[in-house]
Amino acid sequence: MKNFIGVYLFLIFITSFSWAAIELPNVIGSNMVLQRDLPVPIWGWGEPGEKVSVTFAGQSQNTTTNQKGEWMVKLDNLSASFTPSTLVIQGTNEIKLENILVGEVWICSGQSNMEWSVSRCANPQQEIANARYPQIRLFDVPGHTIHRAPQSKGKGSWQICSPNTVPRFSATGYYFGRRLHKELNVPIGLIGSNWGGTRIEPWTTIDGFKSVPELSSLAEQAASYKPDTKIGAGSPSAIYNSMVHPLTPFAMRGAIWYQGESNGNEGESYYQKKHALVNGWREAFQNPDLAFYWTQLCSWDHGNLLKKGNPEKHAWAKDWGPLREAQFKALDIPNSGMAVIIDLADAHNPGDIHPRNKQDVGWRLAQWALHQTYGKTELIPSGPLLAKQEIEKDKIRLSFDYTGRGLMVGEKKGTEPTKPLQNGKLAEFEIAGADKQWFPADAVINGKQVLVSSPKVKNPVAVRYAYYICPIRANLYNQEGLPASPFRTDNW
Repeated sequence: MKNFIGVYLFLIFITSFSWAAIELPNVIGSNMVLQRDLPVPIWGWGEPGEKVSVTFAGQSQNTTTNQKGEWMVKLDNLSASFTPSTLVIQGTNEIKLENILVGEVWICSGQSNMEWSVSRCANPQQEIANARYPQIRLFDVPGHTIHRAPQSKGKGSWQICSPNTVPRFSATGYYFGRRLHKELNVPIGLIGSNWGGTRIEPWTTIDGFKSVPELSSLAEQAASYKPDTKIGAGSPSAIYNSMVHPLTPFAMRGAIWYQGESNGNEGESYYQKKHALVNGWREAFQNPDLAFYWTQLCSWDHGNLLKKGNPEKHAWAKDWGPLREAQFKALDIPNSGMAVIIDLADAHNPGDIHPRNKQDVGWRLAQWALHQTYGKTELIPSGPLLAKQEIEKDKIRLSFDYTGRGLMVGEKKGTEPTKPLQNGKLAEFEIAGADKQWFPADAVINGKQVLVSSPKVKNPVAVRYAYYICPIRANLYNQEGLPASPFRTDNW
C-alpha cells in the first residue's frame, strides 16, 4: 500500500511539473536567426501566473503568464550579428537555445513550384556541393497538414545550411536567400511552408478574407468550422491554421510566394484573394510593413499542344492570361513586387509545369527585395511593366515602367544570362480594332517604347502581349535582361 501511495504521489508530481514547465513553439529554437532592427517576439506557455524571463544579447525581458498559461515578451531591436549567441528562458524550468544569429528572416511559401527542392531542380549536384553557408539557417515546416482552428506549437526545427540540409529545402527559397546573404553580408533565416497543388484560399486567414468585402462568404465559411466539420486541403484557412499560424508572430522582414497554378482559371477574384492573403499575414505576423514578393506564372504548354500548331486557338489558350493579369494588378499592394518568369519554361519540355530553373526565380525575387526592401535603388527590380498606350493613327504606342537602360529583343537559354537577339523581331503581340478581332502584330522597339501595328487593322484600339497560357516566343526584355510581363489594353 505504501508503495502504491508513493507511486501515486510521484505521478502527481511529475504531471504537475510537466504541465508547469515552460514550453516554446518549434519555430523558436537553437540555430535560428532572429530578425534585426525590429522588435522580436519570444513567446510560449507555462503555468498560469508563472514568472518568465528571457535573456539575449545583453537584454532581459520579464513577464507573467496569463490565466491560459500564455506569455510573450518582445526583445528590443537587435543588430545583425554573425557571432553565435545563447537565448535563455527562465521559468519553473530553464531553456537554453544555442547558436543563434541575428540577420534577415523570410518565409517562403506557396504550392509545388515553391516546394520544389534543390535536389529536383537545375544543376543539383553542383548546387548541393556548394551549399556551405553556415550563416544561412533553414526551417522547413514538415508534412502537409490542415486544421479547423489556428494551431500553436507547430512542427519543424532550424537547420544550418549545408550539403546535408539544403537538398530537401525549397530551391526558390534557397536561391533567394543565398543572394541576399551574399549582397547584404548578414545571416539569413529562411522558413519554408509549402504544399503542392494547393489554392490560395486555404493559406489565407479569416481576418484576411474579412478585409476584402467581396470575400466575406469565405470568411464566414472559415469561421463556421466546428469540431466535426469536414475540411480538406482546399478549405479556406485550413492550411494557414496548421502550417503558418504556429509560426506567428515570429519577427521577419518579408514573404516570397510562388502560387497560382491551382487558381489558374481566375482573374479579378485572384486579385482580391491576393489582397486578402497579404492583409491577413501582415496582421498575423504583427508587421504591417511585411514585404511581399510573388512570382507571376511561367509559360506552360498544357497538353503539349504547341506541337499541334496554332496553340492560341485551343480552348485552354486564354487560361492564365487573366490570372497573370491579376498578379500584375495586385502590385497596387504597398511594399510588394512581382518577379516575371514567363521565359523560364524548359525549352526541351515546356509541358512541365515545374520549370527546373529556380536559380533565376530566386534571383529575380531577390532583385525586388534588394531594390525595394533594402534600398538598393540603383537596381532595376523588374522587367518592363505596361504603363499606358497611345493610339497614333494606324499604330499603337506602348510605354512601360522599369525600362532600365532601354528595351531589347532578348533570348534566354537555361540558367545563362539573357542575351540580346541580334536582328531579332518581337513576338507574341496581337492587335485589334473596334470589331474585337485579334491579329498577329508587328511590334518594333522605338527608344524605350514599342510601336505595334498590322496591315489588317487600319484603326487599332487595343494590344495584347503574351496573353495566353504558353507564350513560349515572348521576347521583350529590358537591357538588364528581365522580361516584360504579359498584358492587355482591352477589357473585353
